[in-house]
Amino acid sequence: MKKKVLFVSAHPDDEILGAGGTLIRHRDQADDLAWLIVTKVSEEGGFSRERVDSRDLEIKEIAEKLQSKVYQLDYPTMSLSSESLIKLVPQVSNVFQEFQPEIIYVLNRSDAHSDHRIVFDAVFSCTKSFRYPFIREVLMYECLSETEFAPALHEKVFLPNCFVDISDTMEEKIDLMKIYKSELGPHPFPRSERNIRALATFRGASCGVEYAEAFQLLKSIRIDKL
Repeated sequence: MKKKVLFVSAHPDDEILGAGGTLIRHRDQADDLAWLIVTKVSEEGGFSRERVDSRDLEIKEIAEKLQSKVYQLDYPTMSLSSESLIKLVPQVSNVFQEFQPEIIYVLNRSDAHSDHRIVFDAVFSCTKSFRYPFIREVLMYECLSETEFAPALHEKVFLPNCFVDISDTMEEKIDLMKIYKSELGPHPFPRSERNIRALATFRGASCGVEYAEAFQLLKSIRIDKL
């Protein structure tokens, strides 16, 4: 059955690093996809006109490849704080009410980047069943260069309990990540092709497949018969 899937990025490239192979599977299953991007680069924020234009093209290309609708907010990158939540939560809520997703993929709550943590807080505050009865699953994804660099404290550890086989979509995931060419670097840079493959290999070994992506399932509501 066709599903409505929303994936959330603090910054474009988060979604491919953490869930690219899974999103390709959703696309191939003809699910409806929507992409919520919370921050953006701008000349006012110190970025060149060329970089602003290239980022817009990257977003457009990724959206076209994933056949996804795009919702983009206008928060300057690296600027989110707890004070942002006053405005951000209603904006996220509006997106949820318009698209009415059944499945939500969101950044890990304890990533090293503060933008990621604030985005998680805003998204999860909009998953209460009595206000958003259409939501059936909420999953956190890991993001290379952020999840593994969070403090190794028990309350901050990413604990995967859901795995998706991306053996058939791994190569396209790499191709999509290459669209963000300025975000990739040679090993041992965390966002390298080698490291992306290494993590997928490790997660695959955890569930008996060639390549996998790992998620932490936060909510699952079953209304159909088991």
